[in-house]
Amino acid sequence: MPLPLIIGAAALASAAYGAKKGYDGYQKHSEADEIVKSAQHRYDRKKTIFDDQEKETTHALEMLGGRQLDIGKSLGEFKTLADELLQQLNSGRQNKLEVHIPKHELQRIENYSYTAIGVLGSAAGAGLAGAAAGFAVYGGVMALGAASTGTAISSLAGVAATNATLAAIGGGSLATGGLGIVGGSAILGTAVAAPVLAIAGWAYNSHGEEALRNARKADREVDAAVEKLARAIKNLSATEAYARKIKLALLSIYDQFSLYFDSLKGINNFLEDVKGRNVDIDAALSSYNDEIIRVIENGYALASIMVDVITTPIFKTKKEGEEIEKDENGLPVMETDVDGSMILNDTELDKALVEAEASAGEIESA
Repeated sequence: MPLPLIIGAAALASAAYGAKKGYDGYQKHSEADEIVKSAQHRYDRKKTIFDDQEKETTHALEMLGGRQLDIGKSLGEFKTLADELLQQLNSGRQNKLEVHIPKHELQRIENYSYTAIGVLGSAAGAGLAGAAAGFAVYGGVMALGAASTGTAISSLAGVAATNATLAAIGGGSLATGGLGIVGGSAILGTAVAAPVLAIAGWAYNSHGEEALRNARKADREVDAAVEKLARAIKNLSATEAYARKIKLALLSIYDQFSLYFDSLKGINNFLEDVKGRNVDIDAALSSYNDEIIRVIENGYALASIMVDVITTPIFKTKKEGEEIEKDENGLPVMETDVDGSMILNDTELDKALVEAEASAGEIESA
């Protein structure tokens, strides 16, 4: 066979071989594209559910934290009014009237009220919603050791960022990365010589195999991310449910507390009203002795029940002996699971809610 024909036949064979490899590479790229698109769809769908649940949980925590802060403010106002009336009652008396509430209970109520009022003052305005969510997670725990140093308040103001709180609840960032379509473009030009085409075909095929490997790796990573998202959604959903359950319990007890608070305000308003008249204040006041003591004692008892509920951590805390472990910012350190998510303190919360309902039910009506 003449040499030019031999060269021509070899070139055609080389071109055909390169074209076949190029087609194989195209097939692998198409398969890689489908794998990655499917993975992206699965991830996006689960991430949408996660985002929706995160919003619901955020809202529930904001509502719970806001209610807890309002309760703390009311407890402070109740104490101020109770102290004033007791001072008036005991003015000039040798046998002082006293409320039979343990001092440590009064201190816990005062500490909690102090912390709540401080947070309300430092997070006024647009930042209050975020502070409320942070308070629902951390505030009650920190109020246990608040005292009057202001440390708890400044720490809480720093952690009020809702996003950071929820990231910790949900296990941190769930971004997987590498979800872009892996690929490249083949060198396909009609002016390319046959040997170059063959090499290009091999290169494209090799790139296609790499694309397929990367796509399958991304697919596995997305599976892991989707599983993690599912666990985070479950955790956030449970957190939302408990936030709403705690809020309902607190609302019920607060309504009962409000009856005593209103009674105390009514007595105080009456005494303020008669001050400008020709009335024996001491005699008017003495007629309320038993009523004032009863109202104050029962009001404090309900306040103590609410503080017990609020200071039961939503999430499990790490402890060093009997003390809650704190980080460098003074925040409680929470226990976490394998995903880095906070662990719901469901057993203790259920116990606290049952005991609160039972204790509140034992207190006589106002």
